[in-house]
Amino acid sequence: MAILPSDGSAAQPAPPPRVVQPEPRREDQGELSLRPRNLQEYLGQAELKQSLAVTIAAALQRGDPLDHLLFYGPPGLGKTTLSMLIAAEMKTQIRITSAPALERPRDIAGLLLSLQAGDILFIDEIHRLNRVTEEMLYPAMEDFMLDITIGKGQAARLKRLPLKRFTLIGATTRAGAISAPLRARFGLVERLRFYNELEMQQILLQSAKLLEIQLAPEGAQAMGRRARGTPRVANRLLKRVRDFAQVQGKTEITAEVAEQALDLLQVDRFGLDPTDRLLLETIIRNYQGGPVGIDTLAAAISEDSTTIEEVYEPFLMQTGFLQRTSRGRVVTPQAYTHLGFEPPSTGLALDQLPLFEAGLD
Repeated sequence: MAILPSDGSAAQPAPPPRVVQPEPRREDQGELSLRPRNLQEYLGQAELKQSLAVTIAAALQRGDPLDHLLFYGPPGLGKTTLSMLIAAEMKTQIRITSAPALERPRDIAGLLLSLQAGDILFIDEIHRLNRVTEEMLYPAMEDFMLDITIGKGQAARLKRLPLKRFTLIGATTRAGAISAPLRARFGLVERLRFYNELEMQQILLQSAKLLEIQLAPEGAQAMGRRARGTPRVANRLLKRVRDFAQVQGKTEITAEVAEQALDLLQVDRFGLDPTDRLLLETIIRNYQGGPVGIDTLAAAISEDSTTIEEVYEPFLMQTGFLQRTSRGRVVTPQAYTHLGFEPPSTGLALDQLPLFEAGLD
């Protein structure tokens, strides 16, 4: 029986999970077995790998822990995997947690006190740390001391506890949301980029080998082209295409089999799914291609504005289908052509285009 909201309106069905969603889902729990075992097996991010290899080698020669690292970039690109590989290369232990799990001061205090010399503490979504927890990290990262307040009121006193020298690795999808004092305490700040088609093809072939799937290079290329430059999405597509091939009685995933399966999943040749296409088509049909404000767009497609900014927009901007300007969102001529619309013939400057929301985004 459907449950109605308190205002009596009809309940909206939950949207189906997106196969191209970069955030982790329950079906991705088995991806641990697909992760590389050392830095050499990690495919892609060549410049970052080279920088990390030098840093790790120097730290090992000195016998010191690594400087604190901050990884930032879109979800699903391997920030957690890289942190685990760094721990393996440093031959030390890693403790993995996330900022939302560190709600109380004693949560972070217990973690810090349990670390041994050289251990790595990985905090995902570090931009979501609350203020008290973040301020406790300042002396821990700089001086390897933990400041604890004992007592309350006038009887309160500050006690400093020594910590073993450790490395903090933070990961975030929103580098701009990290406070300047916290960012300044990281010795290395590295950005993870989207993977190119060749790297995606290599990752898919490696994953297929681990999963004992017969995957032709052309099939890996077809999937890699639609995987949005994200290994997590690529591995998810590989499993879906494997299921399709199994049902169809195919022993090998060729380009034809992969394209048939992905067409069934409604993931087009640029990696856009129905929600991506709805967003672009709404701007084209309802707002003549933009500019349109984020709140107006969110209301038009019944989606949260934060979700649009953090989930949909980064990839659409990366592919050149969407531009984010001071006046709002604008669809590019490439998106018009891809979606089967006639690109606008007028060459109006952005400041001459109509604005479909009062104020700036």
